[in-house]
Amino acid sequence: MEIVIPDDVITAMKLPRGEVERELRVDLAVILYQWGILPLGKAAKLAGMTKREFLEELAKRKVPRHYTEKELEEDLAFARGE
Repeated sequence: MEIVIPDDVITAMKLPRGEVERELRVDLAVILYQWGILPLGKAAKLAGMTKREFLEELAKRKVPRHYTEKELEEDLAFARGE
């Protein structure tokens, strides 16, 4: 999939041209994660980050992590060595 952004819109962003795509990918990933459309791993992949880097980005933007009961159970099992 490709999204075409007009040059005048890119110029209005006031970002160096080399950073526009990365910034837009991170912003989109954060929004889709925040809205519950993408899980953490897929959002991190879209952003071009590791899960850890993406979690740091979420924290920086004060976006709460979605933490389901299933994830808690998996974490507890892992902690118990199961």
